[in-house]
Amino acid sequence: MYREKFRRRPPKSLDELQGPTQAVVELPLHMDWSGMASYDMAKPRQRMGLYRTVLHEGLHDDLPCYLNRGLLLQMWPVLRTLVGRTVRAVWEDAFPQLASRTRAAA
Repeated sequence: MYREKFRRRPPKSLDELQGPTQAVVELPLHMDWSGMASYDMAKPRQRMGLYRTVLHEGLHDDLPCYLNRGLLLQMWPVLRTLVGRTVRAVWEDAFPQLASRTRAAA
């Protein structure tokens, strides 16, 4: 049941992910209720934190707005170690190119 919650979230294609690659991004309260809802995309740590938060808390309609295909592919080898096992498995099952980037980086 927990896995099903995440399985419905990813888009049909990574090409749908057209989120920002720069600037400061503000996440809505339903995704980032921890207090730090502002992320500077120029700062690698903050960018990684934004992606981790969106992958865990974002709903299906949020993902194309906040995630960017190129950045996701670039960051995935490290990002996959920061997200939960279920999130990682759902995304790598849905998009084999993510898993292949991990193998290529190893």
